[in-house]
Amino acid sequence: MNKTFIYLALLLFGFSLTVCAQKPVRKKVKKATTFQGICGNVVEKRGNQMPGPGAPKSGGIPVERDVLIFPLLNISQVDAGDNGFINSVRDAKPVKTAKSDKNGKFCIYLPVGRYSVIVKEPKGLYANLSDTKNNIFPVSVGKGEMANVTVEISHQAVF
Repeated sequence: MNKTFIYLALLLFGFSLTVCAQKPVRKKVKKATTFQGICGNVVEKRGNQMPGPGAPKSGGIPVERDVLIFPLLNISQVDAGDNGFINSVRDAKPVKTAKSDKNGKFCIYLPVGRYSVIVKEPKGLYANLSDTKNNIFPVSVGKGEMANVTVEISHQAVF
């Protein structure tokens, strides 16, 4: 065989080993951002919810509703109606609105802060929770945190 051919073959073989031994080029992939906001479920309870023998505790039925997120509201900022209904909100508008799906689930991206979660019922705005300072359905969102809530619509239930 021709010496030139052998040298050329060895050179190509060495080159191919060098190329194969190199690390593959990897593209930098953006790290997924952390969800920050409020996620939850909206459920409706109706009828007799009294505990008793053979009566299992109801977790409620998932429902589709508009979920309104307000800056933290105090009872002094609303005109309260009966059974958890809110007739009107003074000097505040929702910062975000979402709709729960057929399974009652919703997620809303929010900046760090304190918020009130209110649902829209056919009869009007509804929230049946408050804290010791009369803040309406208070939820805190921390940096990089997801607050998980369950909104129970219970104005047609008896406890």
